[in-house]
Amino acid sequence: MIVFVTGGSGFVGSHTIEHLVARGHQVRAMARSSRSAEVVSSFGATPVRCDLDVVEPSHLAGCDAVVHAAAFVEEWGTREAFWRANVEGTERLLKAARAAGVRRFVHVGTEAAVFDGTRDLLAIDETLPPPSRHRFLYSETKAAAEARVLAANEVGFTTVSIRPRLVWGSRDTSVLPAVVRMAREGSFVWLDGGRAQTSTTHVANLTHALELALTRGRGGEAYFVADEGERTQREFLTAYAATAGVTLPIKSLPGALVRTLARAIEGVWRALGMRRVPPLTSFAVCALSRSVTVDTSKATRELGYVPRVRFEDGMRALHSEAARHVAAASA
Repeated sequence: MIVFVTGGSGFVGSHTIEHLVARGHQVRAMARSSRSAEVVSSFGATPVRCDLDVVEPSHLAGCDAVVHAAAFVEEWGTREAFWRANVEGTERLLKAARAAGVRRFVHVGTEAAVFDGTRDLLAIDETLPPPSRHRFLYSETKAAAEARVLAANEVGFTTVSIRPRLVWGSRDTSVLPAVVRMAREGSFVWLDGGRAQTSTTHVANLTHALELALTRGRGGEAYFVADEGERTQREFLTAYAATAGVTLPIKSLPGALVRTLARAIEGVWRALGMRRVPPLTSFAVCALSRSVTVDTSKATRELGYVPRVRFEDGMRALHSEAARHVAAASA
């Protein structure tokens, strides 16, 4: 199968390219710059020079499927930036794919589409609707993008959305770097002792699900995917930080207090028109202090999804990778 991948120079996209190439697929990847072209080539894809602002049917000519992994994934930003990348970019890609004769469109969604930070979400499945009013621009725009993807499903053009929860693994560019940075700066603190429950998704389990969605699953449907079992934020982040040689502190603050503080800080930031990221954001604070676990039984039934990488094995692999880097650096 010839698969067109967006976001190929990023965390999820690069792993998707590697996985699909290893499985015998031909991969073409969107490349916004010469540097991006070099990166996607290094992972085994043929670069296609375009971006979500300017993507045409000619860029996708001959492709059987699209895996749309590109997104504006930030804690803070303008509505214009989020909407342009996550919603308008997805709309343009859908239009180009349909016009190019692509038959399958797989969207990398997120559980954030149904998360507003006001309550715990335990063992949620795909019947849970998005909130009537979103509090976070990332959640709002990813939900809007997914809605457009699923609504585009039609005979000859099958659309599916795969929703991972808390993606982790090698080359992570968001969660682990942020935790390590805060720990080293002395600003890391647990919320409610890190007791919030969470599902997690090793990046290899996500790429496995994305490949399954190229040929399986009902059009116009979303599917949650995750690792086996659940764990607390403290269990997950402690183990994850340890792979980078970092021990997290034990200090903790009440989640309700920090959520209130984050909202106040954001209000000041907006009033002053400040562009840089506030020291606390409601999205990050809610993500750490609210439980979110997902039910993957629909993906198991309809995609044949079963996690391929166990949580403990994934962590051991990261420890081994870090040890190899240290050895190479000291050689």
